[in-house]
Amino acid sequence: MIKIELPSWANLGQIDKLKNLITTWWDLVESWLRWPSEQLDPETCGLAALNLLAWQRNVNRFDGESIDLYRLRVKYAFVNAKDAGSVAGIKRIFERLGVGYVEVIERDPGKDWDVIQLQLSDAQLSQNQALLKLLLTKYGRTCRRYEFYLIGTVDLGISAHEIEHQWFFDEAS
Repeated sequence: MIKIELPSWANLGQIDKLKNLITTWWDLVESWLRWPSEQLDPETCGLAALNLLAWQRNVNRFDGESIDLYRLRVKYAFVNAKDAGSVAGIKRIFERLGVGYVEVIERDPGKDWDVIQLQLSDAQLSQNQALLKLLLTKYGRTCRRYEFYLIGTVDLGISAHEIEHQWFFDEAS
């Protein structure tokens, strides 16, 4: 918002009203000028512009997807495509899209060479089932199989006690 400072002798009556009119008019013109650049930002644009950006970035909205997640997927489409195919990249993709930390294990000696294990919590899997399927289809490695392993926390209590004992041995010569 532009702030116009008038001299004290002109800060009264019709000139003050003219100042308020010019300020209001310029705010309106400034919002018109800002509007096109706001439509290029996936976080603030309207839904029609978001759909165009999604089409441009090869992102399709799946059934039941929230608008916030859709905006995140459109925003990070280029970066996610760049990160796809590596273990660190898959971890970053899951972090960016709100799935959270996921442990990725490749080429486990006890499994076939093409199996990739994804270790995540039960809440992550149940809340993001459709998203995980879509991400693995889109950004996962080709000719690979993915297995989900659920991890959870377990409360463990350990107590320590002192045990008195004396060692004695006779060294016979």
